[in-house]
Amino acid sequence: MNSAQADAYLRRIGTQYPAWPTSDVLRELQLRHLKTVPFENLSIHLGEEIVLEEKRLLDKVVGARRGGFCYELNGAFGALLGALGFDVTLLAARVYGEEGRLGIPYDHLALRVRTVDGGDWLTDVGFGAHSLHPLAFGERGEQEDPGGTFQVVESGPDAAGVRGVGGSREGVDLDVVRDGKAQYRLEVRPRVLGDFVTGAWWHSTSPESHFARSLVCSRVTEDGGRITLSGRNFTVTTAERTKKVSALATDEEVLATYRERFGIELDQVPEVRKARE
Repeated sequence: MNSAQADAYLRRIGTQYPAWPTSDVLRELQLRHLKTVPFENLSIHLGEEIVLEEKRLLDKVVGARRGGFCYELNGAFGALLGALGFDVTLLAARVYGEEGRLGIPYDHLALRVRTVDGGDWLTDVGFGAHSLHPLAFGERGEQEDPGGTFQVVESGPDAAGVRGVGGSREGVDLDVVRDGKAQYRLEVRPRVLGDFVTGAWWHSTSPESHFARSLVCSRVTEDGGRITLSGRNFTVTTAERTKKVSALATDEEVLATYRERFGIELDQVPEVRKARE
């Protein structure tokens, strides 16, 4: 990413080029990203190709002012942070599903970010409702955040009885916990963006993937709440986590909500596509 691309990205999220890649700057960048770039899976249902390459991600997130799911959002944000001087490592995770079952390998992409003032952070702008601020990577106690109470803890054995190891130098896998419930299991071995292609393909095509079975577009609001459009249901969640759901009756209402509340201009209302059998 060159300086012009970085400047355009920073304008996209409503901030300016930082003087220094510090922990405070990272905190502000993550929050601005969550408030301005939606978590959305519309490409899957609009028939748009998802390509995990830096230029294609920037074309979508910055050029087209769209959002994306974890691979796209954290992939693009990681590239921005690297261009700003942060030390960025891409990490793979498996998301906890029903009954505590872990998802597929490369189920999720998250970022480990080191700052010039000694910070070592778990940064994630691609998990929907999650922490608004980076989480201290090496802290094993509770971490309070507007999004909940979080912990980053060493994981136990998986369903096969294996306690995952990221490598002799990196250490064991970590569980990211929100309000007492494990969200995802994080490998600490460094990865590259191309490693996640299979996971992105599975989530885009498999009938077992919730991304292929439903529509979602969501972002954090200025007051720390959240707005979410799921098909034709528009949900406003306050910072105190109270919810109000409204049903949108017409295509015009749906398209106007995408445009006015998420900044996404669409020519047609997305409809769930039948996942490949």
